[in-house]
Amino acid sequence: MIDLQRISRYVDLPLLVGVVGLMVYGLTVLYSATAKEVPGDPYAYLKRQLTWAVLGIILAVFAAVINYNRLRNWGIPLYLGCITALLIVMFFGASELGAQRWIDIGPFRFQPSEFAKVIIVTTLAAQLALYKGDLSDPKRTLLAFAHVALPVLLIYKQPDLGTALCILALTLGMIFAAGIPVRHFMAIVLVSVVVVLVVFNFNLLRDYQMKRLIVFIDPDVDPLGAGYNLLQSKIAVGSGMLFGKGFLSGTQTNLRFLPMRFTDFIFAAVGEEFGFVGALVLIGLYALVLLRAIRIAALSKNLFGTLLAAGIVTMWLFQILINIGMTTGIMPITGIPLPFISNGGSALITNLIAVGILINIYARRFV
Repeated sequence: MIDLQRISRYVDLPLLVGVVGLMVYGLTVLYSATAKEVPGDPYAYLKRQLTWAVLGIILAVFAAVINYNRLRNWGIPLYLGCITALLIVMFFGASELGAQRWIDIGPFRFQPSEFAKVIIVTTLAAQLALYKGDLSDPKRTLLAFAHVALPVLLIYKQPDLGTALCILALTLGMIFAAGIPVRHFMAIVLVSVVVVLVVFNFNLLRDYQMKRLIVFIDPDVDPLGAGYNLLQSKIAVGSGMLFGKGFLSGTQTNLRFLPMRFTDFIFAAVGEEFGFVGALVLIGLYALVLLRAIRIAALSKNLFGTLLAAGIVTMWLFQILINIGMTTGIMPITGIPLPFISNGGSALITNLIAVGILINIYARRFV
C-alpha cells in the first residue's frame, strides 16, 4: 500500500499532478498538430518528444535528489558554462529560419538559450542570497543586472528577443523577491519604459521585429506576410468556440494553414480543437502549478530556496502570458514556447529540471 501521506511530506503531489497533466495535454495536442507532418509516420514528433520527456524526467529526479543548497557552490562553473555555450552558438551554431540558436551533436539538437534560463535563475539566486534580503544599496541591484547582461546580450544577438526578455523578466521577479525597496523597483520600471521608447525612436529593432509590432497593431497591414501567422492563429482560436472542433479535427491545424502550429502557436491548436473549455482546462493546470510553486517559495527554509522558486515562477508566468497573449492577438509576436506544451526538447528538459528543483526545495523545507 502506497503511503501518500508520507510521500506528500517530501513531494508536492498537487504540483506533480499539474505537471503530469500539462505533459499529457501537451503530447495530445502535439500529436494532433503533427500527425500529417511526416508521411508514413504520424508518431514521428510524438516519439521524439517522448524521448526528450524521459531524459527530462531523469534529470528532474537528479535535480530533486541532490541538496539544492549545493547549487550555490556551483554558481561560477554554471555561469561560465552558460556563457561558453552561448558563445559556441554565436560562432558555430546551427541556423534555421534566420536564427542561429542551436548546437548540433550527432542527431540531437540543443538550444543553449533555453538551459540558460534555469542556469541564470540558479546563479542569480546565489548572488542575491548573499545580500540576505537587503537591496537598499542600489549597487547591489546594478550588480544583479550586470550578472544577466552578458547572457541576455548573447541571446539577443542570435537573435532571440523572446528568451532575452524572459531572462530580464525573471530577474525583475527575483530582485523583487529578494527585498528591493518599492521606490527602487518603480525606478527600474520607469527606466525600462524609457529604454523601450528609445529603442522605437532610434529604430534599434531588426526589420522583422518591427513588422511584428506593426502587425500586432493591425494584422491586415500585411495579411499574407508578417500578419499571416497572427490572422491564422486568431481564426483557429475563434473557430473552436466553446467545445472545439474535436481531436484531430482542426482545419487550420491539420490543413497546415496555421504556421508553427506545434511550437510557438500551439495554443491556437488547443483553442481550435478543444475550444474555450479546453483552453480553460489548460490555464487551470498552469494556475495549479504556479500556485504550488509560489507556496514552495513561501515554505522554503532559506532565502536561496525562495529566490530559486521565485525565479522559476516568473520564468513560467512570463512565457505563459506572452505565448497565449501573442496567439490571441493581445501581445506582440515573439518566439516564446508554451511551457510543457510546445514541441522542443531543450525547453521541455529545462522545465522538468525546474520542477525537480521545486520538489527539492519542498522536500527540505523542514531541514
